[in-house]
Amino acid sequence: MGGIPTHATFGSPDQIEVLVALEPFVTQQTEAHRARRKLWFPNELMPADAESDARLDRELDELRARARGLPDAVRVAIALNLLTEEGLPHFHRLIATYLGNESPWSVWNSLWTAEEDRHGCALRDYVRDARLFNMGALERMQYRYIESGFNPDWQGDPYRLLAYTSLQERATQVAHANTGRVCASYEPRAQRVLAHLAGDESRHYLFYRAVFNELLTQDCDRALVSLSKVMPALAMPGHTMPAYEQMSDVVRRADIYGPRHYQHIVEELLAFWQIGERQPQTADGREAQDKLMKIPARLGRMADYLDAKSTPRRFSFDFLYDRAVSF
Repeated sequence: MGGIPTHATFGSPDQIEVLVALEPFVTQQTEAHRARRKLWFPNELMPADAESDARLDRELDELRARARGLPDAVRVAIALNLLTEEGLPHFHRLIATYLGNESPWSVWNSLWTAEEDRHGCALRDYVRDARLFNMGALERMQYRYIESGFNPDWQGDPYRLLAYTSLQERATQVAHANTGRVCASYEPRAQRVLAHLAGDESRHYLFYRAVFNELLTQDCDRALVSLSKVMPALAMPGHTMPAYEQMSDVVRRADIYGPRHYQHIVEELLAFWQIGERQPQTADGREAQDKLMKIPARLGRMADYLDAKSTPRRFSFDFLYDRAVSF
């Protein structure tokens, strides 16, 4: 039965059968992804070769001078983006655990991991060269995040993993792109780095979106139920890290990423997957479909509520040397 073991803890026998049947489609999408991408490396964005020259040294000095003008809200967004990217080990483990280690799924996981690994490297190179943070404090936060783990309550359901990655890749792409756009008028190199990350996330999103669409075609009712468990409240991978809630609030108030952006992502995917036009055959499937179609309105009400109740607030982060960030 393909590369996913039939005795796997994760996935029912019926789900495993569907995932094995999807393997040719996964291979096709992996090759389509390879054809779309243009492989890049962090050193192309933030050169750090042993044989440097005066021009690169001068550019580094100019970079640091420009970076001093980055607002603290943008710095918080960059820190959150970096810490999120550094959670890669958790995601590789989850994909390998839920989808196996010897199949087209694992080929994709290895390719995806290699591409994602550059994200943390490139962004870390940038923040270090630009001297944005108290790096010791940021490193301690990163360590605590990785140490605390990321174990979402997916109840052994591999369909939830694929629903989550579709949503999360798009959310990360939006966060990187929006952060980069704000950076552009202050420090263009930051925008360039973040644009490369956002481009990768966009292509990864296309893969997961297509795979989950095929899952809906092959096993509509179970896929709808799984999606209905994940979509209402997406737990971003960094939610276990210290100060995550405060950092997320700063980013929301700066209109870089928040519930309103997630609402648009949900609407986009519900439309692409044609959730409202599906014809589930079971009561559970129909209930899940109804629940899914109501999510955008609920997210809109939540965003309205947060905007209405927001009052000026002061934040403080040790990676910003405990200076006040006010909104």
